Amino acid sequence: MFPTIYEVADGVARITLNRPEKKNALNDELISGLKQGLRDAAADAGAKAVTITGAGGDFCSGADLAGLEKMADASVMDHMNGARHMAEAFLQIRHHPKPVVALVKGRALAGGCGLATACDLILAADNAQFGYPEVNIGFVPAMVMAILRRSVSEKRAFELITSGQPVSAATACEFGLVNQVYPAAEFDARSAEYVARLAAKPASAVTLSKMLLYHMDGQDFEAALESGVHFNAIARMTPEMKAGVAKFLKGRQP
Repeated sequence: MFPTIYEVADGVARITLNRPEKKNALNDELISGLKQGLRDAAADAGAKAVTITGAGGDFCSGADLAGLEKMADASVMDHMNGARHMAEAFLQIRHHPKPVVALVKGRALAGGCGLATACDLILAADNAQFGYPEVNIGFVPAMVMAILRRSVSEKRAFELITSGQPVSAATACEFGLVNQVYPAAEFDARSAEYVARLAAKPASAVTLSKMLLYHMDGQDFEAALESGVHFNAIARMTPEMKAGVAKFLKGRQP
């Protein structure tokens, strides 16, 4: 059984974490499959948006603890290389030319919660749970912290990483971690509608908007405005922008 499944239909690339018997726990093979799926989606002209979901009842339960047990006698460099493998996936999502949407049913915990948070958008079923339980076993949600603190307030981030307690989809939405919450019975249909609307937007505008938003990380106000000037000029030169303006002006004609 492949650790991930990659499919494209109706303008959407769908990456499915496919270890349902392990609650889609992250191991080297699954992370490699995820990274390959992200590369395939970036190169696929037919894909306008990307979704990441989990097979079975859960999104992802985090790192495969069985794999960590095998590394009990590993060196610091071995542990760093393993962690960097996942960090590279987070960077792929951040720099991906297309919007990446996490579709979360069931549990998204530890690294699984981090993976969902690394996506540009999170759509959740109302039975979903989000959390960082690492502290309960003396571990630290290390790499995902860089993403979490960009998604919620500092105090919420501190609460999530030190309490070790999962929160409901509704609470995660209240915190600003989740974008939309749908009833579980309607989740597949409503999330598909949401992603379809996103995929129907002018692709160049969505790509440039994503690039600019994240490019502004760490910039001061003046530098962010200057970045906006450059992206504004680039957007005006795209064929989609020119076609959109022409259509708008034609609609205003008496």
